[in-house]
Amino acid sequence: MLKAYSWLTLCVIVWGSNFVFGKILVQDFSPTLLTSLRLFFIVFVLTGLSYYKRPVKRLNKTDWLAVFFLGVIGVFINQWSFFAGLETADPTTSALILATAPILTGFLAAIFLKEKLTIQMLAGSIFAIIGIYLVVTKGSLSSVHIDKGLLWIVLTMVTFAIMIIMTRMLSRRIDPVTMTLYSNIVGFIVSIPFVFLLDNPLRISTAFSDWALLIGTAVTVHGIANLVWNNYIRYVDASKASILSNLEPFVAMIMGLILLYKPITDIEIAGSLFIVGGVIFSTYQRKRNTVKQ
Repeated sequence: MLKAYSWLTLCVIVWGSNFVFGKILVQDFSPTLLTSLRLFFIVFVLTGLSYYKRPVKRLNKTDWLAVFFLGVIGVFINQWSFFAGLETADPTTSALILATAPILTGFLAAIFLKEKLTIQMLAGSIFAIIGIYLVVTKGSLSSVHIDKGLLWIVLTMVTFAIMIIMTRMLSRRIDPVTMTLYSNIVGFIVSIPFVFLLDNPLRISTAFSDWALLIGTAVTVHGIANLVWNNYIRYVDASKASILSNLEPFVAMIMGLILLYKPITDIEIAGSLFIVGGVIFSTYQRKRNTVKQ
């Protein structure tokens, strides 16, 4: 059990660090090019892993259409808006906004999957909104300034929630390996023309260290960490594992302090507690109610 929690915690550290590493990478690569390159290496790794474990299955026309939309919305737009947002947005604030994705997912599940919307979810949402307000405004109405990058991060959060709903719907017909591989292939192919349409100017680093960071984070964050998480999640309680995943904003804070020399403020800590507390409260109650049913 200790080994399982250790590995799961390491995965959370890797995912939380991605906000800071993404902030570093967008200084040397333009957002769409960075998205396309990362998807290329992710597809490369997923292809090797899928054929090593099991051959991917063929899809019918209906499933291909669904996977296409998943690849466009849940992969390309999700990845691109993440890096476009990090050009100007603070990585810690971005991590806190993305931490509210489970709450939006709950509302979408109530609409599209007919899951029950509870009072606990609404209360958790209010706590999370208060936390976002504290972080974005620094606790003062006079300092309200919505960075353009934060709007792209909100889009990242929305597309991530949509991706979860689409994945849950498609998983009834398509196995996870096939769905993940094909959706990333679609996202990569769609991203190619947008590199020349959206990136002006087009920035690409020639430094070996930047390319090593790009490839390393792509493979580690979206490949190895996901595999490790899926392998050890079966050994622990699901609710406790979900609480671990909510520690990502705090990891982003610490990594921002270490790598970007960004100080951690009292308002950020207070906002983080409201956001993470609201998410944990709403998702925990939803799971408890599901068990009762």
